[in-house]
Amino acid sequence: MYLSIKEVKPASNYLLYLTFENGEIRQFDMKPYLNNGIFKELQDISMFDTVHVSFDTIEWDNEADFNPEILYKESQVI
Repeated sequence: MYLSIKEVKPASNYLLYLTFENGEIRQFDMKPYLNNGIFKELQDISMFDTVHVSFDTIEWDNEADFNPEILYKESQVI
């Protein structure tokens, strides 16, 4: 089972601050993904900043999205 994302905030240096349904706030580093497929478009900071919650995960205006299980597993508690 995975935790849904309730809030996302983009930060400098391609970091995301994610609030999960259990109240945890975690930091996710997008830099390792920015050279792959549709995520390349997120190198444009104006596109990166369009991130928003969509259903139980996050999505950008270019329709890129991320599996919430990976976001939780690969993020760091802050």
